[in-house]
Amino acid sequence: MAAICVCGTSAQGQESRTPEWLRQGFNVRISNRRDNGEMMQLVRPILDSVNSSVVEILSNGRPVALGTIVSADGYVLTKRSELSADPIRVRMFDNRVLPARVAAVKRSNDLALLKVNAQFDFKPVDFDTETPPIGSFVISAGRTGRPIGIGSLGVLARRVEHKGRLGVVLRQGSDGRARVQEVWRDSGADEAGIEPEDRIIAINGQEVFSSENVIQTLGRMFPGESVQLTILRSGNTMEMNAGIRELGVLQETENDSRVNGPRNARLSGFDRAFQHDTVLAPDQCGGPVLDSSGRVIGVNIARAGRVVSYALPSSLVLPELVSMLQEARASAN
Repeated sequence: MAAICVCGTSAQGQESRTPEWLRQGFNVRISNRRDNGEMMQLVRPILDSVNSSVVEILSNGRPVALGTIVSADGYVLTKRSELSADPIRVRMFDNRVLPARVAAVKRSNDLALLKVNAQFDFKPVDFDTETPPIGSFVISAGRTGRPIGIGSLGVLARRVEHKGRLGVVLRQGSDGRARVQEVWRDSGADEAGIEPEDRIIAINGQEVFSSENVIQTLGRMFPGESVQLTILRSGNTMEMNAGIRELGVLQETENDSRVNGPRNARLSGFDRAFQHDTVLAPDQCGGPVLDSSGRVIGVNIARAGRVVSYALPSSLVLPELVSMLQEARASAN
């Protein structure tokens, strides 16, 4: 089994470890944006340790996420909910595109472990569980280790409850079944074709009865996931697939959506995540986040708003990773 390096301890409340040269760079070199070209070049040496450890994930030929190499035998960690279609491939730092498969998943934190099916000199990252203090600079690494964003840590790791919704208002029918009273516009239910007065009688093949039963069952589904619904309409039984969406996105105004820009399908539902204000694209999640000393302190997991990005801390990633590696290697034997 390939070794995973763990080092450091929590450092909440300590003085900033930002090097003096970097602080001076922020104060002197920046005119209006901290992620301008000069600053990106200035922080590039910080990412030397991950130059060969970040890949681009392709799903059905389309770039959907970044991935972090986590073992010398070809395992890559990435964002699970973006893997919507086969084939899955990874673009390495040297531009080679290699086939991969999903080897293990952790739904609770939207993680997937990919196995790259090719010979390659894989360079795993070393995760560090030390937590920099609020206000510290964090740098997000892209493929080839280039910086793709610079931000500051705004909120320490905390639980982010998921707010996934199908997009229906239910009432109890005279027969005790859950009956649809209203369908939210642009929701997963709306796109699937659910209509008022439909009765939901099964979810993913599991029979459901009351509105409470339906709500509890759907509450176990995360945003970005799809559910199979069995609907009774005018005496006819129908099967539909509907997506679970983020409640906050469903409630946004058109202006809010324009301001926030494109985001990941899943923005919530993480056991622990820290928040930073790096401006990322949705397909730039899944790669490592480093502090100003070059330590890998987490993995970007969601672009949640214009200047709101979530990252899973290394202290959460490591036990999840150990579990997934054990599962993947056991099933391969």
